[in-house]
Amino acid sequence: MAGPTTAERGARQQESSGPPRVRRFRPPRLRTIIILAVALVLVAGGTVWVLYGSNWTRLERVSVSGTDVLTPAQVREAADVPVGDPLVSVDTEAVEARLRRKLPRIDEVDVERSWPHGIGLKVTERTPVLIVQKGRNFVEVDDEGVRFATVSKAPKDVPTLELEPARSGSAAASLRRFDDDRLVREAVRVAGRLPDKVARDTRVVKVRSYDDISLELSGGRTVSWGSGEQGVRKARALTALMKATPDARHFDVSVATAPASSGS
Repeated sequence: MAGPTTAERGARQQESSGPPRVRRFRPPRLRTIIILAVALVLVAGGTVWVLYGSNWTRLERVSVSGTDVLTPAQVREAADVPVGDPLVSVDTEAVEARLRRKLPRIDEVDVERSWPHGIGLKVTERTPVLIVQKGRNFVEVDDEGVRFATVSKAPKDVPTLELEPARSGSAAASLRRFDDDRLVREAVRVAGRLPDKVARDTRVVKVRSYDDISLELSGGRTVSWGSGEQGVRKARALTALMKATPDARHFDVSVATAPASSGS
């Protein structure tokens, strides 16, 4: 009679051995815990030392980019970044605040750490869209109406803003409602809506009241613009009017739906 096969013997052994053993989780020994804790403390302490105590991450250089009128030296001086201090300790928000306060010409600034030894200052300068003559100097005005710098020489191809608010009649009532700062912003708003060719030819933007803004162009031509409202429609009307009457000396688009020209 043949004996049990190998498979049968394996099945019997499995039946006789009972359920498989489950390995119980053994908590780490106290010694292991202590070793891990010490290792973590050493790593943390080493990191702190590298960042604050060593010379490996000390601030050594301050780079400047994006300047046009300003010089990198002016930006560095105003930023007053503490060269020699740990790079991680430099307060980038404070550096940005100093730059904005000391150099109003700066519109935007990014202060970034450049590991392991640098700080980068990336600036964007304000661009004048109008200038206001003040004695022998000129005050530059940006596209938000901010008067940000006084220069001795007028920048090229930037129109002059003449703020001549009327003191009587309906214009005076407008002045009581809209102060000089608001009128400057309206002038900027108008300058930003001018067709490119007209903008290049504009020499003066004159403001007498909120709804009485006019332009003086090259060649003695003038434009009555009115208020800064409906700027896009007025720009289109002025372009069409100039094409239709190229010899005219005066153009009126204060009412965009009824543009007119006169003179020759």
